[in-house]
Amino acid sequence: MKLAVPTETRAGERRVAMIPDVAGRLTGAGVDVAVQAGAGSEAHFSDAAYAEKGASVVAGVAELMAGAAAVAKVQAPTPDEVAGAPEGVTVVSFFQPGAQLDTVKALVERRATAFSLDLLPRISRAQSMDALSSQSTVSGYLGALAGAERLPKFFPMFMTAAGTVPPAKVLVLGAGVAGLQAIATARRLGAQVRAYDVRAAAKEEVQSLGAAFVELGLESQEGSGGYAREQSEDFLAKQRELIGNEVAASDVVITTAAIPGRQAPILVTTAMVERMAEGSVIVDLAADSGGNCEVSEAGKDIIHHGVTVAGLSNPPSAMPTHASFLYSRNVFNFLTLILTDGELTPDFDDEIVAGCCVVRAGEIVHAPTRDLVEGKVNP
Repeated sequence: MKLAVPTETRAGERRVAMIPDVAGRLTGAGVDVAVQAGAGSEAHFSDAAYAEKGASVVAGVAELMAGAAAVAKVQAPTPDEVAGAPEGVTVVSFFQPGAQLDTVKALVERRATAFSLDLLPRISRAQSMDALSSQSTVSGYLGALAGAERLPKFFPMFMTAAGTVPPAKVLVLGAGVAGLQAIATARRLGAQVRAYDVRAAAKEEVQSLGAAFVELGLESQEGSGGYAREQSEDFLAKQRELIGNEVAASDVVITTAAIPGRQAPILVTTAMVERMAEGSVIVDLAADSGGNCEVSEAGKDIIHHGVTVAGLSNPPSAMPTHASFLYSRNVFNFLTLILTDGELTPDFDDEIVAGCCVVRAGEIVHAPTRDLVEGKVNP
């Protein structure tokens, strides 16, 4: 089987779906890995490194795709990229299909099969393939660094001859993978950290990292698979009312609440921003899906009433070497599940394979995506 690894075409995307070491493990398993020239350069993986591991380095997209049975990408392919792939091809990517309906339609026309790693079921057997978690780890780390970089104060406490400098007060909203990594990183930098999550079960994890858990007295919002369930507007309104004082007292607020395939919930209103002290910082890790802060704009730093609101766009791409390292391991572990003796043999009775399949041989099998394509629900 030939596996094609193209250069990512989304603006600002610096990750690559396959690093040389992982490509070597696949070639050793009988897979013909073809990598587009320069695909790994933004993540600091050279063409020579791929060649040393037995991968073919191909200059043109047409040559890359010729005879390919599978394609590994970070971002979902564009409709034009799908049109240039062989009929019946299998695509593995971080797909987020609800936002890629034109691509889904193109995959149907090509009778393709598409697996989206962000749809993996949250079971222990799938953890090594969980791209959503691996990339959220990168996002949370960068979120804390972004806050420290923009804050005109020290994060740690300093005791000096000129006086004692108190530690920065950091509030993390959302204690999923990204939030926990943001907490851990802010703590390593010496900040005083508080955190809130709608899931009561997150309290123990937050406290295990040395942060204080904010109790609002609201009903826990546990969903399936360890995620928070989507909250009602009434719940969000009560949450915003109660969290306002915590936001106002913080030097840095890092927001991480995201619902896969949905608009991010508003946690920090404009009025809350205006209650914060000048020089304070909000880092919005959900900016690409609408933002947790009303002031956020994806990819921009907005100054509002003296508060910097940083809407980070595609944060894992800012650390492409390790983000690619983690993501390519996720891809490898998934491919291992659907390969036998170097050939594609997906078992659609396996809950992992079935759970992350969006399109199968030209048929949309992911019900929420099918409903969107057929117009039964609004995107």
